Amino acid sequence: MKRECKHLISSVNSKRAIYVDTLNQKDIVAYIKKDPRHEDKFRVIAELILNNLRNKKWYCKVEINKKCENVTEMRFFVGQENDRIYCKEIRSSDGVYVVIMAILHLNKKSEGLSSKEISEIEKVGGYEYEI
Repeated sequence: MKRECKHLISSVNSKRAIYVDTLNQKDIVAYIKKDPRHEDKFRVIAELILNNLRNKKWYCKVEINKKCENVTEMRFFVGQENDRIYCKEIRSSDGVYVVIMAILHLNKKSEGLSSKEISEIEKVGGYEYEI
């Protein structure tokens, strides 16, 4: 079953966009709006994505196995709260590169991945969206 997502922001040329999973939208948006630090960090990460730039410190692919080929993570406050938003990257039918914020993961504890984190990442990898 395909999941629904809602458009948040697009690049100036409309070739890239960020969406949010509607089932997890409330938690994700509340986290971003929680405090100015979170909003500022989200703006920085969104600008990277919308301008087709990579910065592994704040946004990168999660490459564990084939189940999570198109999964990425937004990294908030590494070395502090160490929160993540796991995302799915897809192309829309009209060729727009879309990043869908799917799952909020708070307080990543270790440098490696726990079984819970791997499970969440693989779950996002299995999500199908229609834009």
